[in-house]
Amino acid sequence: MSTAPLNGAQALMKTLVDAGIEVCFTNPGTSEMHFVAALDSEPKMRAVLALFEGVATGAADGYARMADKPAATLLHLGCGLGNGLANLHNARKGKVPVVNIVGDHATHHTQYDAQLQSDIETVARNVSPGFVRTSQSTAALCQDAADAITAARGLPGQVATLILPADVSWGEGGVPCPPPPPPSPEAADDATAQAIAQTIAQAMTQAGRAGGKAALLLGGQALREPGLRAAARIAAHSGVKVFAEVFPTRLERGAGLPTVERIAYLAELAGVQLAGIEHLVLVDAKAPVSFFAYPGKKSYLVPDACTVHTLSTPTQDAAASLDKLAQALGAAQAQPALQAPSRPGRPRGKLTAEKVCKAVGHLLPENAIVIDEAITSGLMLAPFTAGAPRHDLITLTGGAIGQGLPNAVGAAIACPERPVLALIGDGTSMYTIQALWTMAREKLNVVSIIFNNASYSVLNVELERVGAEKVGAKARSQLDLNGPVIHFAQLADGMGVHGVRTTTAEEFVLALEHALATPGPHLIEAVVPQSLSGLKRKLLPWLLRSLPNLPPGVARALKRKIAP
Repeated sequence: MSTAPLNGAQALMKTLVDAGIEVCFTNPGTSEMHFVAALDSEPKMRAVLALFEGVATGAADGYARMADKPAATLLHLGCGLGNGLANLHNARKGKVPVVNIVGDHATHHTQYDAQLQSDIETVARNVSPGFVRTSQSTAALCQDAADAITAARGLPGQVATLILPADVSWGEGGVPCPPPPPPSPEAADDATAQAIAQTIAQAMTQAGRAGGKAALLLGGQALREPGLRAAARIAAHSGVKVFAEVFPTRLERGAGLPTVERIAYLAELAGVQLAGIEHLVLVDAKAPVSFFAYPGKKSYLVPDACTVHTLSTPTQDAAASLDKLAQALGAAQAQPALQAPSRPGRPRGKLTAEKVCKAVGHLLPENAIVIDEAITSGLMLAPFTAGAPRHDLITLTGGAIGQGLPNAVGAAIACPERPVLALIGDGTSMYTIQALWTMAREKLNVVSIIFNNASYSVLNVELERVGAEKVGAKARSQLDLNGPVIHFAQLADGMGVHGVRTTTAEEFVLALEHALATPGPHLIEAVVPQSLSGLKRKLLPWLLRSLPNLPPGVARALKRKIAP
């Protein structure tokens, strides 16, 4: 029985599916039409339309974080790639695997410099420094795709960009490639790994005997359960502090798991956490630095007298490295401290951001996925959900806002049996509000909680911190969203998502209970005052400047009060 020859797009589709790429988040244009048509040739490929490229790229990011394998994107030329760049940046910083397919003009058409012609490779290198390739022929396309898949799935994960000219896609004679082998951690010499663990163990032990302090800083794969448990055994045995990077790609937490303290976003508070640490051990993490530069303040946050050790890099097995360190310390049989089950009470009265976080902790279902892009409004989320049922936390890894709602789309598609809650600031939600439409179209079980404080609140804080002078009405107007105030529940209804506006804690709790009990997407608009405003915001820079001069115990207490 003969089979019809495949064009490039059809062969590419089969290559992707055979390698385990089963979802493609799309925002196509004319140059990608043969890829679009090829979707019908492969029933195993799920195609999810996004109305904006930043939704497609952010959804691919959220999918990979929860599925532990990449999805594909389909973007239209360099302009479409540019529109999706911010969330590809977040994926790059989070070491998230994405197979990023960008259509291009036919190879013979580029000489004419048509209206949409651009240098796609230069744009792509911003987010795909490890793999950018323009496929030159239909015959080479599937091998190019297999190479992109291999690059994306390797450790650490990365965004691999494959540029697909239209004639390469429509050309006949496409031949699918067999799936590349699955990735594995870098094969470190066992003797070398043991020696690294032994050296670090000796340094930690000597510091402990001399009354010094050591700490582990976990990132990436170290923040999954095996790594957390190994780190907690080390902490129980040796008294070291365990930190997580400030914005984890994916953190497993909740009742029954070890707790880990995240490094604070504000550099001054991170300085309080790291004060007195003499040995900092990096486990799939980088040494902490300030998010931005500030006049007269340090960018590198490690204390001057601290020695930094690397136990494992992102290419290595973080949990296995922690196990080796535990063995070297004699901590392999230590009992890790685990978070006891606990929930906050049901909030009441006028709605605030803190009460929203309290309600989430009160009602958070088992095995939920929580996406935190609440910015200042989410300051109390961590303490209120610490003892809630086990859940995964996704955060803003690259700092480019507009990640949260698209991440929720991808996470819900990766884990359809798990409830997804996305806590999002009002300003950041408007970067990718089109994600609501995709949630409705795909009937996803996502509860989007929008904190409507009518302000870019975090930027008001930053305005105070950077020491900008003569701040007047024009400057302040660039940071508020009061004219007009956005009605998010109405926006949600307009895109097919059930929306409700809440102004009291009682209304919010009822809305959340309903959303969690009712299949499909929901949006709850929480009208709240700014968490940091008025006198609090004016005092904050003064308090932050004062921290280095305060007794350590007082400084730590203030840190817990400002950002628990």
